[in-house]
Formats: sequence, structure tokens, C-alpha cells
Amino acid sequence: MMFGWKGTLIRVNLATGAISKEPLNEKLAHDYIGARGLGTKYYMDECDPQVDPLGPDNKLIFMTGPLTGTAAASAGRYEVVAKAPLTGTIGAANSGGWFGPEIKYAGYDGIIFEGVSKKPVYLYIRDDVVELRDASDLWGQSPFETTDILTARYGENYKVACIGVAGEKGSLMGCIMNDKHRAAGRGGLGAVMGSKKLKAVCVRGTGAVAVAHPEEFMAAAKNARDILIADPVGGTGLAAYGTEVLVNIINESGALPYKNWRSAFDPNADNYGGEALAANFLVKNKACFGCTIACGRVTHVTNSKYESFGEGPEYEAGWAFGAATGVDNLAAICKASFLCNELGLDPISMGSTIACAMELFDIGAIDADIVGFELKFGDPDAIVDLTELTGKVEGFGADLAMGSYRLAEKYGHPELSMSVKKQEMPAYDGRAIQGMGLEYATSNRGGCHVRGYMTSPEILGVPVKTDPLVTEGKGELLKLFQDLTALIDSSGLCLFTTFGCGLPEIAAQYRHAVGTDETDEEILLKGERVWNLEKVFNIAAGVEKDTLPPRLLREELTEGPAAGKVCELDVMLEDYYAQRGWDSEGAPTEEKLESLNV
Repeated sequence: MMFGWKGTLIRVNLATGAISKEPLNEKLAHDYIGARGLGTKYYMDECDPQVDPLGPDNKLIFMTGPLTGTAAASAGRYEVVAKAPLTGTIGAANSGGWFGPEIKYAGYDGIIFEGVSKKPVYLYIRDDVVELRDASDLWGQSPFETTDILTARYGENYKVACIGVAGEKGSLMGCIMNDKHRAAGRGGLGAVMGSKKLKAVCVRGTGAVAVAHPEEFMAAAKNARDILIADPVGGTGLAAYGTEVLVNIINESGALPYKNWRSAFDPNADNYGGEALAANFLVKNKACFGCTIACGRVTHVTNSKYESFGEGPEYEAGWAFGAATGVDNLAAICKASFLCNELGLDPISMGSTIACAMELFDIGAIDADIVGFELKFGDPDAIVDLTELTGKVEGFGADLAMGSYRLAEKYGHPELSMSVKKQEMPAYDGRAIQGMGLEYATSNRGGCHVRGYMTSPEILGVPVKTDPLVTEGKGELLKLFQDLTALIDSSGLCLFTTFGCGLPEIAAQYRHAVGTDETDEEILLKGERVWNLEKVFNIAAGVEKDTLPPRLLREELTEGPAAGKVCELDVMLEDYYAQRGWDSEGAPTEEKLESLNV
């Protein structure tokens, strides 16, 4: 009997309709943990890195972690893994909510989808019963409608993950939504799901997750929860204002990318930050499974042409539709964020791509004949209208649906795409936060803030405060954060637990759940193994090398604490590669891979 893990995977051949169950590989689970790490390992063992992301040979893997669905602090996460169509990298998109635990309660660690169905289908799971069912009536429906239809059909206790029309139509920023408002959001994995004609996974489980040392595990989990509750970020700031609390914090640091990263300070940021959201539109907080933080926001915009009711916006969405586009109308930002959930779109890529289009229009590279109207920074109608067009892949939205890099390249200015490896960077300027610049450049899935989150030490002072403007020591610190994040993602915990908890608390919960006597350092080594595995895939896939958009490397900021700064990437990269034991080109050496048993 396995503890933490359930010990069984579901394999679904969408082309033939065949469904099988197979034992989880215990050796791989021990080495790669679960979720992000284990899903990536299974994927790499079965798929060619050169595979077409939207072709029939690309597999799509839903994978939970050994802590998913347990009483561990904030243990509601799962991962979706495939080659990402937006970037060509290994795509691993993480999501919370309640869907991941339900897979575990049904008796499974994960689901591997292969092939392409001839017609729209969804996977139905009720404990031992696993069936493909016709989804013709669901095709074209929003994630909200799809979830309502399936829960009305089978029961409110069923959990649903599905795609919207963006994924169905192949938008490269299409994401996979679960519990209506939670998203496996980055890299375009919704388009992979759509290419397979797989509309949804609908699951209900009545089992539980056994742990090896129940008393010790519950003590470790309680300790982690107590730490989070007492933490000023996880226990107070995020609970009061959600992730949007960061808007004014980052802006005052001179690191809030403004108008497609032309600068890093928005003079109107007060109009759409967490404080403004709480004062004007907040209905209540909402938590994911097993979470004491409850950073989710349920909002309701009334008496406005931008009326909306749902969850969000989170900080990244608020920035992408706010500072990035020069818009400070909070109602419009909420509406655009809501549309992303309704259509199944990644809001970071969506808002950033609109910002790129605005700059293209500003310099005359595109015009009203192409867009359909005058496209100016600061236009609240534009962010709403273009989000809807992009989700439906209609008109100019068809250009936007391919992401900012392909948009900017099509119109002759790829340098205006604020992306890394073709994935749009989130809401922290790497010129003002040097470690974040290094993090973006080295992220294994393209521009990403949650594969290390250097904002934590550089801005928030967690676990220790470092100077965001210096480069010294950032390579070593980023490696540690990246390895720890890979461990957390693979375990099934939420990254936000690190606002209070460190490796000792995370390792203790893992250790007593699965029944290992490994040290904290041996457990962290698994995260390093996952990071190197992902890098090996990207090199084999021909992914471009680690760099940043020219703007961050050449254009100095003109105001704020970082005035006169560019991102000093080269010096940090050299140190980072040395810290990782990689060669000067950023490739893991044979010695490094052998030492990690990759």
C-alpha cells in the first residue's frame, strides 16, 4: 500500500475510446514526487520533445501530488502537463480549487490522455467507474455553463475541469478551468485539450487519502497552518486584500510595468489596487481546498456597462488589464478578467498581448483597418472588446489569440513582445527587481513569476530581505527558490504557503504523509531533479536560450528607485549556471544529471 499516493493512474486513448488503469510507478513517484515533477517524467518517457503541440502525438496529463487532498496546509493543487503550444517548452500549468483532491478521492493519482477523439467527449469518473461520454451538447459552452450542466446532471458534489471556446478554437492562450474560476492557465494547454476534442473531466470520489504517520502528519500540518495564520502576508495581507494588495506595493517600488513596459510606475495605480477592489466591488473572500489564506476574491460590478459577477481579478490579471494597457477603470478590469474565465483565457497573456497591440498601433505598425477601431493606451472599452474577440478567435482577435510574440512578429516588431520563450512576462519589472529578471530568463516554461518568485525576498522580505537593485548572490538564491518551488508544485501544495512556511515545514508534511525518513535536504533534491529534467526537455525541443526582451536589457528606467537601471542579466546568468552546475551555455552537464539520477 502506498501512502499519500493512491497508486493508480487512468490512461485514456481518445482515438479508440479505450480506457485502462495501471499501477503508479513507485520508483518514479519517489524520485519525482507527483503533480509537476511526476507528470513531466511520465510525459518525457512517452513523448518526443519535437512533437507538434497540437498534433495527435502530444499527450495531456492531469497529475496530483502526494499531499493533494490531505490535511496538509493548502493542499488543493494539481498540474496539467503537455508540450505547450504557446512556447514549445514543457508545459506544466498548476491550479487550485477542489478538482485535484476529487481525483484523489476517486482513487487515482492522475490521468493520461493520448490521441484525438473524432467527436467532442468528456471523461466521467465516479470512483471505479471511468467512461468517455458524448460532449456534443457541451461544445461551445463556457466553463460556467459546462460546469452547471454537468453538476445538474450528476450532482453538486462532482468537480469539473473544462475548456472554453478559446481552447476549442485553438487559441494559444487558452487555459483549462476548474471549479469555474480556477485555472491551469499558462502556455496554452487549453488549446491542447481542444485539439483532442476533450471538453471536460467530471469527477466524484468517495474515498480518502491515507498517510503513513497520521499523528505526526497532523501535528506537522497544524504547525504549518498556525505559521500561515500568524504570517503578516499569508495571514493578514492576502486575506484582507487578496493578491491585488501587491499593486501599490510593487508600484511604489518602481517595478510595476506600465504601458507595455515602457516604464515601471503607474500614476493611477491607486484606482485599481486591492484596496480599491475591496472598497468598491468585493463580495467575499474565497478559499481553495484546505486553505487558511483565502486569497480569492468574489466581486460584483453593478450599475456599469462593465457589469460582472465572479471571482477576480487577481494581481496578475489586474496588472495585465491595468498598468500594462494604461487602463485604470477598475470595473473594466474586472469585466475583462471575468471574460477570461468565461472564455477560458490566460489573463496574463491576454492583457499583455493587448498592451503589445496598443504599442504597435502607437508606432503605426497596425491601424484601425486591421484592429477595427482606434486602439489607444488607456481605453477601457478596448480591453473588454478585444478579450471577447480573442476568446472567440474572431476578427483582430485571431491575431491576438496567437500571443504577443507572434502578433508582434507578424507586424514587423517582435521586440515589442514582452515575453520570454514566447510567453508573456507577469507584473514585475526585471530592471527594478534584478532577481525577477533572472527568474524570467531562466524559467523552464517561459516568462513566469511562480517558478521561484524572487519578489518574495527582493520586495516582501520573505524569508529575508535582499536589495532588488543588486545582482550579487541572485543566482544562488534563485536556484534555491526554483528547486523549492518545484518541490512544492510536485507535492500538491500551494506556493503561497512559502509566505510563512519554509523547507522544514514542507518537508515534514511530505515525510509523514508518504512515510519516508529522508532529510529535508534529500527531499529538496527532488525539486532540483525536476528542474533539471525540464531543462533537458527544453534543450531537446529546441527552445531558445535564456534571455529577456531587448527593452529590459537596453532601455533604462527613467523614474523611481530603479531610475537608470537595466536588467544586468549576463552577469547573473554566469553565476546562476555555475550554481546549477551547468555549462556556460546553460545546459546541464552529464555529471550533474548523473548526480541527480535524471
